[in-house]
Amino acid sequence: MKTRALAGLAIAAAATVALSGCVQSATASNASDDSSTGSTSLTVFISGDTNVQDLWDKSLIPAFEKAHPNVSVRTSIDLHGEHDAQTQANLATAVKADKPVAYDLVDAGFVSTAGKAGLLAKVSDSAIPNLANVPEATKQQGGDRAIPYRASSVLLAYDSTKVDTPPKTLDDLLAWIEANPGQFAYNSPSSGGSGGSFVMTVLAKYLSKSEQSTMQTTYDKSLESKWDKGFAALKDLGPSMYQKGVYPNGNDQVLQMLGSGQIAMAPVWSDQFITAQKAGTIGKDVKFTQITDPTFTGSASYLGIPKTEPAAKQRAAEQLADFVLSAKGQQLVASAVSGYPVIPLSKLPASVVEQFSEADPSRLRLGFQSDFAADMNAAWDAKVPQ
Repeated sequence: MKTRALAGLAIAAAATVALSGCVQSATASNASDDSSTGSTSLTVFISGDTNVQDLWDKSLIPAFEKAHPNVSVRTSIDLHGEHDAQTQANLATAVKADKPVAYDLVDAGFVSTAGKAGLLAKVSDSAIPNLANVPEATKQQGGDRAIPYRASSVLLAYDSTKVDTPPKTLDDLLAWIEANPGQFAYNSPSSGGSGGSFVMTVLAKYLSKSEQSTMQTTYDKSLESKWDKGFAALKDLGPSMYQKGVYPNGNDQVLQMLGSGQIAMAPVWSDQFITAQKAGTIGKDVKFTQITDPTFTGSASYLGIPKTEPAAKQRAAEQLADFVLSAKGQQLVASAVSGYPVIPLSKLPASVVEQFSEADPSRLRLGFQSDFAADMNAAWDAKVPQ
């Protein structure tokens, strides 16, 4: 939808919840339907950054409300998802007690997990017609209670004034790095997902398809012995890295190095790169492509509707989700946060098709499951830097 909550969250009518620094009554939130006028108000709960809140507040909500004048929508945010564990625990308590919560649509990294735990309502193409346009594989990744609405992936960015023909496969990329010492960098995997994706992709080169699939969905620590060849290859690349083994700290530092011309090539997040180029911090001479065999990793971001949502508000939340998946909604997502559309590019304007022409958002390879990813980061720290 990188990839990617509230203290004291209310689950009963008299409880209160801290939302964006202010206290909101759960009773008020869930008593907001006016049957005399047929109006409904919704709250979109966001666990993430302010750019996602801006997407909703400045783009999606105004356009939706214009098309649906009887529905009003507002947002509340848990910045950076600092209280995700507590939010999920409170949601679980609410579902167990069959009580509504103080929000109607969830935009958070834990949506898939909460859905698979039975805390969210099931979704379907009949209730959300535009969901039928989302590739089946993308829907399956989130489960039958998650609504994919935007995506991002790691891409290979390169300075076209220095690189005439960028690598097309992972093997080509590894050969290019060794042939052009000092011109490639990736951040340490624990400091950001673009570097983590590069490491995962090199490790995946030495894994079978079934081993990759297992590492994407479950956890079996014994499989980590299969990483030895990949880590050896990453260590061998060290002398060819920027300044013979310097690993930037974070995704942003990699982008800064590309923008300043210190390096000629690096893995970058699609949305961060496109946004930086729009802002002018990276020149138009820096372009991007997607490698194959395997691709870098990527994933969708998901929306969810709480399982105990009252029927009228659930229908309105489904309307909102359906709008987000419309051609208009997906165009707004692409414009506001440079998010990949999750519907076919053929359904979108030429400007959006051009924006993602080299990214191929239909091919998103999942990264490792979180426990594997944490182990990978620790193993990289111990084995790769010289």
